Amino acid sequence: MSNNPESPRSALETLLAAFLARRAEAGEGEEATLATGTEGVQITLSDLRQYLAATQMLASQDPNSLDENESEDDEDEEISDWYYPRQTARPWTPPVTEEPQDEGVRLLNSGNYGYIGPKRRAKSNYSNTTKAILNAATKSPSSASAYREETQTNLVPNTNGSTVASYDHNIYTAQFSDDSSFYYTCAQDFRLHIFDMTKPPYAKMQPPPNVESTSGRFHSNLRTTMPLRKEITGVAGNWTITDANLSPDNTRIIYSSIMSTVYMTSTSPDGSSQQIPISFAESRTPWGYTDQFGIWSCRFSADGNEVVAGGDGKIFVYDLLANKRTVKISAHDDDVNSCCWADTESGNVLISASDDTFLKVWDRRSLGASQTPSGVLIGHTEGITYVSAKGDGRYVISNGKDQALRLWDLRMMRSNSEYEAVKNQHYGVARYDYRRMAYPAPRYTAHPKDCSVMTYRGHSVLRTLIRCHFSPAETTGSQYLYSGSADGRVHIWSLDGRIVQVLDRAKTLPSTFKPYECEPEETNVSRTGNCVRDVSWHSQEPVIMSAAWTARPGGTIIARHEWKGLSKMHWKLEDWVEKERQEASESPIGRPTPNQLSARRRSQHVPGSYIVSDDEDDSDWVDEDE
Repeated sequence: MSNNPESPRSALETLLAAFLARRAEAGEGEEATLATGTEGVQITLSDLRQYLAATQMLASQDPNSLDENESEDDEDEEISDWYYPRQTARPWTPPVTEEPQDEGVRLLNSGNYGYIGPKRRAKSNYSNTTKAILNAATKSPSSASAYREETQTNLVPNTNGSTVASYDHNIYTAQFSDDSSFYYTCAQDFRLHIFDMTKPPYAKMQPPPNVESTSGRFHSNLRTTMPLRKEITGVAGNWTITDANLSPDNTRIIYSSIMSTVYMTSTSPDGSSQQIPISFAESRTPWGYTDQFGIWSCRFSADGNEVVAGGDGKIFVYDLLANKRTVKISAHDDDVNSCCWADTESGNVLISASDDTFLKVWDRRSLGASQTPSGVLIGHTEGITYVSAKGDGRYVISNGKDQALRLWDLRMMRSNSEYEAVKNQHYGVARYDYRRMAYPAPRYTAHPKDCSVMTYRGHSVLRTLIRCHFSPAETTGSQYLYSGSADGRVHIWSLDGRIVQVLDRAKTLPSTFKPYECEPEETNVSRTGNCVRDVSWHSQEPVIMSAAWTARPGGTIIARHEWKGLSKMHWKLEDWVEKERQEASESPIGRPTPNQLSARRRSQHVPGSYIVSDDEDDSDWVDEDE
């Protein structure tokens, strides 16, 4: 494009003339659009008005003051490039679902996400949550375990949290072990910390006492209330440790750092500190490995004998028993940011997620004949930051730079031939860089061939590869989805599409705050550019841990978020019992008053719980005179 501001204005006037002619042909009330010659791009009158204002502003500026890169734009630049300026685009606020979506409700009632019973018994005429927990505590240990989902399915962590650790480097991975006996983090300084969650916390934040790192010297910039089980000094790689994963028995951990080698070491306090290299490169020659690449993601198989890894457009499988790489697939046209196994049993199906906007499904049983995917999950319009599997070989979720979390059913994936027909068509925002820019209003909110089951919005996928997860199956039936966010919050959705909790890290309380205390109604909010990179939900308790980067003073602060019932509402148990007694004495025998029904609904309803109508509640009560 020319630097002369009159040049685009003249072109705009020509477009306006064509637009007026098109509008004259359009029917009354019809929105006139004009094709631009660029595939898939159409312009509305509001678009032209917006660009006209931009050219008027440009005309008032000194042409010599333009950035050098802006003054050397290609004359053949597409219209979409000037419609979405590089740094001046306004942030887009996506629509957020407030009502349950039919498809999500169907999934909740399908039986694939926990027992249906707890959802049905969330009616207002059923015993409240406190009573259910007390009843479960009186049962035998085996029975109590069986009823864990019955009592905890609606207990969503609802506090903004209190600080439990701080570290002066960015933490990229922060997760509970499968049994939640320990919590581990991996940071940009290539150190891994393993915290013992079975021991009581310290009274105040402090450097962990009497713990040596694998390098022989404790790194003192960690302060925590969680007892430190082990500190591991990892092998330095490129930029940071990007990913880490535990073996099924929690005794080993692997981590990647944008190199072609993944390292494995022991998590046991008494275990070896040896760093075992797992090389995914070709065989070694006297001059080094024949190919070098960066791995971004790695995962143990269900039996712990294999590792899947992804990066630089490829995915690999390494057999730890045979000590060799067994699978190499040129899977994508861009970086593979995340990969996983689709289920927790067979280890046959792999999922890869890439910056090329696609997720691909690979069945190892058919890779011998052809290295083509079994199917492709199409829906995102920007690169994908993370993929997480429910573990049943059927459902996965992914976070995208298009500010969407999507739920997928592998049975509904597109065929490879359908993918080939659209793979070269771009439906994202031109020149968009999620690391430095706000996300502008997109041309498409989903790919035209979208095959996702549900879409969840409200969070911000910027700055880094934000992660998302299913809630624990044992306590919640995996009926919640949750994600970190660049807006400094933890977002939790019900499967039906509604946001049920938003935990604000700007309101996180200091470590001196006791978790059982009532949160203050007014919290001094300090916006320091928090970015919640990773979040983890305890497998046995309604507790979430979040790791948030801070702009000032830098580094990461880890917070513990708990579920609070009566205490969060500033109720005392005695007051609650007295209120229930008074309401019972005021009502006719055998039938609750409307106020009682309303009170019961309020007391029983926990965000994300199954909601039934008033008519259904009343139908359970029949007047004897009838």
